[in-house]
Amino acid sequence: MRFGLSFTAVLAAALAVVVSSPAEPGQLSSKRADAQRMLAEIGAMDMELDRAVEAYNYATVQLNRIDRDLAANRKRLATARTNLATAHKRVADRVLSLYTSEEPDTLAVILGASSLGDLIERIDSVNRISDEDARITEDVTRFRNEVRSRQQHLEQAQAQQRKVVAERADRRAAIEGQLAARQELLASIKDQISTLEAAERARQARLARQARQQVRSTQPSSSGGQQSSPPPADQPPSPSPSPSPSPPPPSTHGGVVGVALHYLGVPYRWGGASPSGFDCSGLLVYSFAKVGVYLPHSSYMQFHLGRYVPRSNLQPGDAVFFNGASHVGIYIGGGRFVHAPHTGDVVKISSLGESWYSSTYAGARRY
Repeated sequence: MRFGLSFTAVLAAALAVVVSSPAEPGQLSSKRADAQRMLAEIGAMDMELDRAVEAYNYATVQLNRIDRDLAANRKRLATARTNLATAHKRVADRVLSLYTSEEPDTLAVILGASSLGDLIERIDSVNRISDEDARITEDVTRFRNEVRSRQQHLEQAQAQQRKVVAERADRRAAIEGQLAARQELLASIKDQISTLEAAERARQARLARQARQQVRSTQPSSSGGQQSSPPPADQPPSPSPSPSPSPPPPSTHGGVVGVALHYLGVPYRWGGASPSGFDCSGLLVYSFAKVGVYLPHSSYMQFHLGRYVPRSNLQPGDAVFFNGASHVGIYIGGGRFVHAPHTGDVVKISSLGESWYSSTYAGARRY
């Protein structure tokens, strides 16, 4: 979710042309300066929105995991309570049996034996009764402890759930507030921006044609990929990719590039992971799922899956990360990648060589 740097560069160049016009140069210079200042503010705002949206996505993944754990724990607690009730009934039945059966104690059994064989049989009978009592007692203790443990886990999970829900609501409010401020800034220079949108669309169409031609030149395959699950955490993890060597990309990578390119032009929508709208990590979730690789909807978590890929070894289909792993795209080859940049933009192609992407490059992963 990054402001289109290429578009910013085009706008700056166009504003430079405008200022060269002989009509009212002082006023035009002032307007250009205002527009460039607005663009700088919007760019800084988009960097913060990157982090806010992916923190929101991360909290959503956490919340879904907590909800699943809660549901499983409730079932296990119900089972433990049923088992404990059954064990309590066995204790009650045993007490009643002892009370009504007039069973002799061990000493009485020994003294009442008529022979050695009779003595052995009597003692064995008492031992069997004692063993059963011990098992009943053990079951009661175990199920009682399990019920207590499950209740504690539920209380802890519910507390964590309340915390994450509150954090998620705060992040949503922050995002919506920043989006409103961003829209207000954009509105102040909408005339300058609207005159350049057609040029940017034409540039994107040219890049899309080149990318699709490149994909068609590769041989598709149907094999899939796997990845490990990230450990749960309370905060989005900081990027720390392992420097282990990366294997050649699986053949699914050509497929995932083709999938992502199919959705060029789809509007950015924060929290989105469908053709009705994507955010940056949502585009990866949807595209990789189409080739059988399932990722969490969080760029922070995606950054810790798969294998580290050196920048010099990037292959089409690798995930490329920026800005502390708060933004992600899919590498398509030739130094370019496809991504969902930011609100108000669409799924598009950008270059790793562009200033912002080059300076904030965080690493790449292969799934």
